[in-house]
Amino acid sequence: MMNINLLNKLTRKFLLGEEKGPPTIHSCVDNVNEFLNKMKPRSMRESEQVKIAKEHLSEIKRLTRRLEEQIELLEEGKK
Repeated sequence: MMNINLLNKLTRKFLLGEEKGPPTIHSCVDNVNEFLNKMKPRSMRESEQVKIAKEHLSEIKRLTRRLEEQIELLEEGKK
């Protein structure tokens, strides 16, 4: 059973953001996507640019998922 003090320490680190490691591709994409969702485009051109950026992020997510699957297959074949 987990020690309550350890659980409190881990929770505190998580809430304060102290337990962060290097950013992952997923966290970077999510952060950019969140930023784009909060943007208020002032013109049709800016709206279209935001739309295209979101499409590119979706493509990055899809390609990343595919690469991770390939890496996993390669690592399994190595064992």
